[in-house]
Formats: sequence, structure tokens, C-alpha cells
Amino acid sequence: MAFPHRPDAPELPDFSMLKRLARDQLIYLLEQLPGKKDLFIEADLMSPLDRIANVSILKQHEVDKLYKVENKPALSSSEQLCFLVRPRIKNMRYIASLVNADKLAGRTRKYKVIFSPQKFYACEMVLEEEGIYGDVSCDEWAFSLLPLDVDLLSMELPEFFRDYFLEGDQCWINTVVQALHLLSTLYGPFPNCYGIGRCAKMAYELWRNLEEEEDGETKGRRPEIGHIFLLDRDVDFVTALCSQVVYEGLVDDTFRIKCGSVDFGPEVTSSDKSLKVLLNAEDKVFNEIRNEHFSNVFGFLSQKARNLQAQYDRRRGMDIKQMKNFVSQELKGLKQEHRLLSLHIGACESIMKKKTKQDFQELIKTEHALLEGFNIRESTSYIEEHIDRQVSPIESLRLMCLLSITENGDARCSLDTHYGPEHLLTFSNLRRAGLLTEQAPGDTLTAVESKVSKLVTDKAAGKITDAFSSLAKRSNFRAISKKLNLIPRVDGEYDLKVPRDMAYVFSGAYVPLSCRIIEQVLERRSWQGLDEVVRLLNCSDFAFTDMTKEDKASSESLRLILVVFLGGCTFSEISALRFLGREKGYRFIFLTTAVTNSARLMEAMSEVKA
Repeated sequence: MAFPHRPDAPELPDFSMLKRLARDQLIYLLEQLPGKKDLFIEADLMSPLDRIANVSILKQHEVDKLYKVENKPALSSSEQLCFLVRPRIKNMRYIASLVNADKLAGRTRKYKVIFSPQKFYACEMVLEEEGIYGDVSCDEWAFSLLPLDVDLLSMELPEFFRDYFLEGDQCWINTVVQALHLLSTLYGPFPNCYGIGRCAKMAYELWRNLEEEEDGETKGRRPEIGHIFLLDRDVDFVTALCSQVVYEGLVDDTFRIKCGSVDFGPEVTSSDKSLKVLLNAEDKVFNEIRNEHFSNVFGFLSQKARNLQAQYDRRRGMDIKQMKNFVSQELKGLKQEHRLLSLHIGACESIMKKKTKQDFQELIKTEHALLEGFNIRESTSYIEEHIDRQVSPIESLRLMCLLSITENGDARCSLDTHYGPEHLLTFSNLRRAGLLTEQAPGDTLTAVESKVSKLVTDKAAGKITDAFSSLAKRSNFRAISKKLNLIPRVDGEYDLKVPRDMAYVFSGAYVPLSCRIIEQVLERRSWQGLDEVVRLLNCSDFAFTDMTKEDKASSESLRLILVVFLGGCTFSEISALRFLGREKGYRFIFLTTAVTNSARLMEAMSEVKA
């Protein structure tokens, strides 16, 4: 199911323009250092750069050799060195060590530093401190929007999550503002704006001020995108902590999709080589299964294989002319489809093997129990056992955070006995970011435990007491879940082949909170009637609506919605909103600081280096 769009679905804007702009700007910057030069690239920027300007384009503009920025002396013999880096202090120290080594050796060369997506004052300070500010020229490559697919733009800033939501560092907000400004310059103003979260509100206000200052640019333009919705990741941690079960999400959880492509190892390619595969709408096989619940994917692929075989078999009765047509027009396409089909079948088999090994069914059962608030005791023992078996510390942390947020209080696994002291800083980070929520003050662990045991026995007796509300301190997940009907009531089995709502992305057990909020606000065109939800989310001061120039907006543009995730979004949320769009006749476009999943969230908080 590629979610065939309704015939009346609006057309998506063409985002290839963003790539051309980024490429032209980079070439312009490189040409400011005329002649041959060596280019040093930071590891993080290699994949995004490859999607914009490959090696042959760089070579055309006199880039001679390429080096990775790493902590060892440069062996470049070029007279001109160019550094393409993120604005990080450690990069400045690295560049300074090279320049100062040249000075000691009495060697003069030209140096240029290109910061992407922007340069920070702190970086220039370090260059000055190191005594090389006068020796290097600095520039910005304002490349902050990488189109990963027809409906997905990524800023490729995974560090945004930790920097903002843990450290409270607002340095990347300006990058978000510039990205939004670029979009409205290219695709016209956004008539309707909504948002929720502290970061969303700050970014929105700065962006609006910028638009007012440069009012002439979008004045009179017809909007191409009717709505924009900004959402902070910490409004909904639960969705990001769940195991993914739609195909694209599972591929990401299992193999890690990086910058829109994935490395499939020999176990997938059935050869001795690994293969880098671009995953987007151009891969016709992938496009039909990406949003599918995993349980449907095998059936779909085997049907596809049978159809393909039937097309090959048509050759048998052909005469020469027909055969010639077949070879020139169809064969290449069939071979390509065949190659993709065997890759995705290989990926499915590999996922199945891994999931069987880690007893995925049991894990999912525990997650669903936590989301629904049943069998908390069994879930807690499952998590404690998971920690004790030391299967994977990242996985155990994720389950503890899920237990803690859904149960509105600290995870009742006695953490310190299960984890060594090296994890103390990680726990402190998880608490500061709100991923492990606190118990009520004065509640010892045993008091909380006795409440829970009371709860469990009461539940057995069929009475749910006030034990929940006395536990609820910070996260309010239960109350929000009830208010927004996040746990669907289903008579009989939930049909995953013909999903009825967005809950299918979690096997029918839970509608992603972030997606439900977006759905409700778009339906009302405001936050009206959602005051209680906003209060429970602790966002009373950070939910906003701004409706403006709707007279110029065509009915088609009003069905295009740009959703901006600050702090990352998951493939499950993308699949859920694609489904909602198909149901309601909208098209969603996604802009995220980076694509994330539960493991990436935990790694961002971890102080224990893997």
C-alpha cells in the first residue's frame, strides 16, 4: 500500500530547487579560492554533501584531494586548504593545529573555513584565541534543507535534540528560522500557522519578525503551502520511544537509515558485498511497502515476485519484432524491479531473524501493556529482567523511560542496583530532559511501589482507584491519552491490512500523540476546545495559532500542510500522517531537524560511550 493519493490530492512543491541553490552556493564559495585546493570535510557533512554535489562536481571546481577532518596531522601538499565543517569548537582547534604547525615549519598557504549551516561567534573567538584569526578567511554555507524525498526535508542536525532539549542551548534556532524563511521566499507565505512547545514558539516568533523586516519578499505571492505546524519533540516522547513496526521504521531501527540511504550488508544482498541503497519514492518497490505494517510486507513482495515472473514469461510466445520491443522498452525496468525486489525480500528476512532472536513479540506486548496501563507489574519485571540479562543497555533505558512516562513517575526498577555508577550521568540527563519523570517529593520508592501493588489488586477487583492520580506528577500521559482517545477501542481483531486509523503504525494499539494533536488542531483550525490537553502537556504558554491572508490561498494550497518537527521525527509518525492525509484529502510535507528513533534519542542522552 503506497497510500495511493486521492485523484483530488494537491500536487507537492518541487524541492529540487533547494538542492540546486545549495550546490550553486557551495560552488560560489569554492571558487573564491581560485586554483587547485584540497578540501577537508567533517564526517557529519559527507553524506549530505554527497546528495548535493558529488566528487566529480567538486573536481570540476578545482578541488584536488578530499580529506576527512580527524584528529591527525594533514598530509596535504596543496598550497590552498579549504575546510567544510560544522560550527564546533573542536573543529576550530583542529584547524588551528594545522595552521600553527605550518607557521612553525615556516610554510605559507591560504586557508578558508566554510561553516555549515552557519558560523557561531564562539568559533571565531577560538580562532582568535589560537592566534590564527587573521590567517584564515571564514564563510557560511547556509545549507540547512536537504530534500530526502518528495515530501521529506531534513536539516540533518541530529545534535539539535541534545543541544536544545538537554543543554538548553538555543544556537540552532536561528538555523530553523533561516530555513523557514527560505521556504516562504521560494514557495510563498504560509496563511495558517500553528505550533506547540517552547522551542516552536520561539522559532515562530523570530521567524515572524524576520518576515516583517523583509516584508517585500513574499508580499503579493500566492501561497503554495496553506498550513504550517511546528511541534517540539518533548511534547511527545512516548511515540519516539516505541518500537517501530511499519516497514520503513523497522528498516531504520534495524539497519539505520542515514541521510536517506541504508547500507545493506551481505546478509541482505546474498553476496559477499554490502550495498548502499537510496530509499525514496523513486524505488518503486519500496514506495509501495514503506508505510505498510510489517506483517503485510512479505505477502505483498511475494505477490510482486509472481507478477514479475509472469511479465518475464510473456517472452515465450513472442516473434522477433515483439521481442525487440520487449528488450528495448521493458527489460531494463523489469531487471531493475527484480533487483529491488530481491533486496527488500533480503531485508525482510534479515529483520525477521533479528526480531525472532530478540523475542520481538514479547517486547511489543510489554510496550502495548505500558501504553494501555495494564499488567504494570509484569511489565516492570520484564524490564528488570531485560536489564539483568544485559541484552542492550540502550534498549533497557528506552523501556525504563517508556514505563516512567506512561506511569507518570520514576521507573520502579531500582535503578542503581541494576546499573553501574558509569550510568549516573546518563540518568541525570534523562531526568533533566523529562524522559525519566520524577516521583512526588517525599515518596520513597517503596511508597510508590505500595501504591502500584494497591493499584494492581484494585484493578483485579475491577475498581480503578485514585492511585493513578496520586502517582501523576509530571507526565500526565494517561489523562492525555484518555482525552485524545489514543488507545483505540476495538471489537475483535484490528485489521492491519485495511487500517481504520493512524494506530495501525503501532499494530492498532496506540495513535501517535504528536499526530493526533496535529489532526485535532487542523480539524478545528485552532486550539479551541483543546485547552485541557494543552494544560496537561504543560504547554499552556506555548500553543499558538496565527491565521492570516487566506484570501490569496487557493483551495489546493489549503490542503498542503508543512509539519515541522523540532528535535526529530520518526518514520512511524511520517507514515501515520501520510495515512491521515490520504483519508482526509490533505498532503503532508515534513521538515525535521533530523530523522530519529528510540535508539538515537537514548544515545543522545547517554554519557557512556559505546
